[in-house]
Amino acid sequence: MTDRPPENNHTPALRERLRRWLPFLSWPRPDRALLVNEASAGVTVALMVIPQGVAYAALAGMPLITGIYAALFPALIAVLFSSSARLSVGPTALTSLLVGASLAPLARPGSDEWVALAVWLTLLSGAMQVLLGAVRFGWLLRLVNSPVLMGFTQGAAVLITLSQLPALLGFMGRSYASLLNGPPPDLMAIAFGLGGMAMLWLGKRLAPKFPTTMALMAVSAALSFALDYALRGGAVIGALPSGLPSLYLPPGVSGNEFAGLLLPAFLITLVSFLETASSAKVDNTRAGTLWNENQDLIGQGLGKIASGLSGSFPTSSSFSRSAITLYAGAKSQWSTLFSVLVVAAALLWAMPLLYHVPQAVLASVVVTATLGLIKPRSFVSLWRVSRIEAAISIGTFALTIATAPTIYWGVLGGLLAALAHYMYRHLHPRIIEVGLHPDGSLRDRRLWELPALSPQVYALRMDADLDFATASPLERDINEAVAQRPGLKDVCLFAQPVSRVDLTGVEVLGGIRRMLESRGIRLHISGLKLPAQQVLERAGLLAPGPLLACYRTDAEALAALIALAAADSVGNERAASRQTAAAAATLNPPPARADA
Repeated sequence: MTDRPPENNHTPALRERLRRWLPFLSWPRPDRALLVNEASAGVTVALMVIPQGVAYAALAGMPLITGIYAALFPALIAVLFSSSARLSVGPTALTSLLVGASLAPLARPGSDEWVALAVWLTLLSGAMQVLLGAVRFGWLLRLVNSPVLMGFTQGAAVLITLSQLPALLGFMGRSYASLLNGPPPDLMAIAFGLGGMAMLWLGKRLAPKFPTTMALMAVSAALSFALDYALRGGAVIGALPSGLPSLYLPPGVSGNEFAGLLLPAFLITLVSFLETASSAKVDNTRAGTLWNENQDLIGQGLGKIASGLSGSFPTSSSFSRSAITLYAGAKSQWSTLFSVLVVAAALLWAMPLLYHVPQAVLASVVVTATLGLIKPRSFVSLWRVSRIEAAISIGTFALTIATAPTIYWGVLGGLLAALAHYMYRHLHPRIIEVGLHPDGSLRDRRLWELPALSPQVYALRMDADLDFATASPLERDINEAVAQRPGLKDVCLFAQPVSRVDLTGVEVLGGIRRMLESRGIRLHISGLKLPAQQVLERAGLLAPGPLLACYRTDAEALAALIALAAADSVGNERAASRQTAAAAATLNPPPARADA
C-alpha cells in the first residue's frame, strides 16, 4: 500500500479565487462543434464592427483607423477578464459622442493634440473602472437610474443624428445657413447616404444574421470606384494604414488639462458601463448565471486601457452587436476570439478595400444605429407611470441638447435631479395609521376607509428605515396624534418595514418613549427585524417596563391591543357606574333615622 500525499484543503479555494479574478480559466474546453459555431458568430460580429468602428471614429473626431484598433486588443483583453461571456466590446456611438463633446473645447478634431487627449481620456476612464471593480464599488454606478439614462441616450441620439446630416446629405464642411445661398449639395452623396440607410433597414428586418453593414461597404466602394466618385471630388474614407496598432504612449498634459479630463472621464465611465450593464444582464439571464458587475468593471476597464495604449478612444459593450452575437448562436467567449482574428486580418490585408467607401455611407451607418435609440413614446409611457420621473427624464433630454457640445452636463443635471427626488422621498417617509381590513391584513385606514382599531389606540406603520431622515417625521406624527386625542392610552408601532436604525433613530425613539411614559401612554412595538432589534437593545430602549410591550408578530400585537381595549372598556364602565352611584347619593341623601 503506497502512501499518498495529504490533500491540500486550500487548493479548491485557491482555484476558485483564481477563476474569479481570471475568468478565462473557466472557459469551456472547445471541441469541433463548438469552434464551428463560435467561428460563425465571431465572423458575423467582426463584419459588423469593422465598418462601425470607422464610422464611430469619425464621430469621435479621431483618425478613422483608430475605430478598427478599438475592436482589436480592447475586445481581446475585455473578454479575457470579464465575467460576461458574449459581450461585443469595441467602439459605440454614445461613447464616441462623449469623446468628441469632451474634447471639442480643448483641441482640433483629428490633430495630434486631440489624439493625445483622447488617449488620456481613455486611460483615465479605464483606470477608474478597474479601481471601482477592484474595491467592489460597482454599486456606485447605480446612481444613474433608468429615466436619466433614457433622457440622456435619446438626447445624445438626436445630437449624433444632426452631426451626421452634413455627410449624409452632401454638404460636408458647410453650415446649415449656407445651404440657401451656396452651391447645391452633392446629389451622389445623398444617394449613397439614403440608399445606405434603406439597405441597412431592409437587412435588419429581412436578414438579421447577414452582415449587411459590411455588404453595404463593399457595394458602395464598388459603385464609388466605378463612378470615379473620389476623382470627382466626392468625400471618401481614403487611405487607411495597414498593420496592427503599435504601442502608443501619449505625451504629458498640463495640470489644468488633466483636471479638465477627470469629469468627462468619470461620465464616460458611468455611461459606458451602463451600456455594458444593459447587455450583460441579457447575456447572464439567458445563460442562467449571476452577473458579476465588479468583474465586468475590471474587464471593461482593462479593455479601455488597452485601447488607449493602442492610440484609440474609449470602448464599451455595444448592445446591438451583443444582441447579434446572441442571435448568431454564440455560446461562449470563443466567438470573440474569432471576431478579433477577423479584425486583425482586416487590418493586415483589407484596408485598401475601404479607400473608395463614401463618407455618406459611414454617416448612414451611424444614423441608422442612433435612430433606433430615439423613442418618443417611452416618455409617454414613463409619464403614465411617474410624472416626476418623466419630468426628470425630459429635463435630462433637454439639458443634453441645450448644453451641446459639453453634453455630460445633461447626465450630471439628471443625476442631481434624480438624487434630489430620492432624498425628498426619503425625507418624507410614508407614515400611515393602520386599520384592520376585512381580509385580515393591516392597511391604511384612511385610504381604505377603515375604522380605528380602538378609540384609545393609535396604530401606525412607517414604510422606511428609522434613521436621520425619517426619525423626525415619525416623532412629529406621534406627537400630533397624542395632542389631537386626549383619551389616548396606547400607541402601537408596526415596525416590519424597519430594517435599520441609526443613532438619530435611537435618540428619537428614546424621546418618544419617554414622552409617552410621562403621559401614562403605553408603547407597543411589533415585528422588529433582528438588526434593528439588536441596535435598540444595545441602546437600552427595549428594557422591560410597565408601559412598553414588544411583539414578534402583528397577530400577537392585535390580540394584546384588543384585550387591553376590552379591559379598559370594562374599567371605564365600572368607573362610570361608581360615578353615577356617587352622583345619585349626593342628589338623593338617605332619610334621617328616627331616635329610638
